[in-house]
Amino acid sequence: MESVDTEYYNSLMWIKENDPRILELTFCLDEDVFGQKSQHELKPGGANIDVTNENKDEYIKLVIEWRFVARVKEQMSVFLDGFGSIIPLNLIKIFDEHELELLMCGIQNIDVRDWRENTLYKGDYHMNHIIIQWFWRAVLSFSNEMRSRLLQFVTG
Repeated sequence: MESVDTEYYNSLMWIKENDPRILELTFCLDEDVFGQKSQHELKPGGANIDVTNENKDEYIKLVIEWRFVARVKEQMSVFLDGFGSIIPLNLIKIFDEHELELLMCGIQNIDVRDWRENTLYKGDYHMNHIIIQWFWRAVLSFSNEMRSRLLQFVTG
């Protein structure tokens, strides 16, 4: 979950490591679907069940299950049926998500000039800082594959 939504992950970790009663949560999630607000009970009667220290692990498990499985089950099933009709799923199970992305998308030509012009620097760093200059020199010396891996690393 951390790699998909860091803020949501941090929120769940806070609940895991602290007493969630202060948040007044229930086993019910609010959702915004195409501008329509709705509520989803994580379990029957969930809107009336407070999240406590005793049940917070169950709450976290159900939230993750909802976000990554139940909520997208129909779409994922249709996608897998279509994808599986082109490439048998047992043949792609040997790849992790990064390898599969590389197989499907290939290595793009990374425009270092564009990347450099659209980079935001923080703290005391700026485009003309000596360390930033060394960084861009190193990036320019990389192969396109290495640039692609670096870009994927720094952008998640």
